Amino acid sequence: MHDCGLCTQDSGEYLIKLLVVGAGRWGAAGLVVVFLCSVVVSVAEYHRRIDALNSEELRTLCRRLQVPSLITTREDTNSKQATNIKTDLEPEAFRPNLSDPSELLQPEQIEKLTKSLPPRTIGYPWTLVYSTAKHGMSLKTLYRTMLGLDTPVLLVIKDSDGQIFGALASEPFKVSDGFYGTGETFLFTFSPDFEVFKWTGDNMFFIKGDMDSLAFGGGGGEFALWLDGDLYHGRSHSCKTFGNHTLSKREDFIIQDIEIWAFE
Repeated sequence: MHDCGLCTQDSGEYLIKLLVVGAGRWGAAGLVVVFLCSVVVSVAEYHRRIDALNSEELRTLCRRLQVPSLITTREDTNSKQATNIKTDLEPEAFRPNLSDPSELLQPEQIEKLTKSLPPRTIGYPWTLVYSTAKHGMSLKTLYRTMLGLDTPVLLVIKDSDGQIFGALASEPFKVSDGFYGTGETFLFTFSPDFEVFKWTGDNMFFIKGDMDSLAFGGGGGEFALWLDGDLYHGRSHSCKTFGNHTLSKREDFIIQDIEIWAFE
């Protein structure tokens, strides 16, 4: 007879290769255990004795029974499942639902931007509220599409060099006497690689809009990003608000297309 520590010689029950399977209900360790024994006690007695063993003792027991591959702890199972879930779902976790296909952003660019968005936008679909392809090149029209919105908005610009850059505004664009917005506002560029420029805390020159222009950032006499009233000419410069470099290839650029996305 073998010495597994669970079987007894006087059990009076002789079963050949009895398979006893416990599915995660034996003790706090939550173990799934398989044993092959030639002489065993009752199943109820097995459960009682297995409850008294800890994980390390069970591993030792399996080694003695020469079935090391037949013991799996719930921790091992959960770890494998978590790895599989992460591998399968992680790319999808950063792909929001879009109300319309983006003509400017590739899926991988959307994923990168999503990871940088304020927490209050997470879980909301992206709604295309303005695009030059649909609404024309007009700052006045842009302001009109912002009416009634209560959400951050993402401005995406494509210039005549094919470069993609823009800004996340903490609130919808509007005509204002001075600067508005909060530290959620940031700038980004994919020219040439993806970079995000968060608020430095040096000043609060986040967003400024009038009928002739829309601007972001300030300090030192230059805007980080500036668009004219016709949404045709633009300019980008380093500034203290965001600590950014020029977002486009050149300081002065020609706007080709614009998209603005809300989160609702």
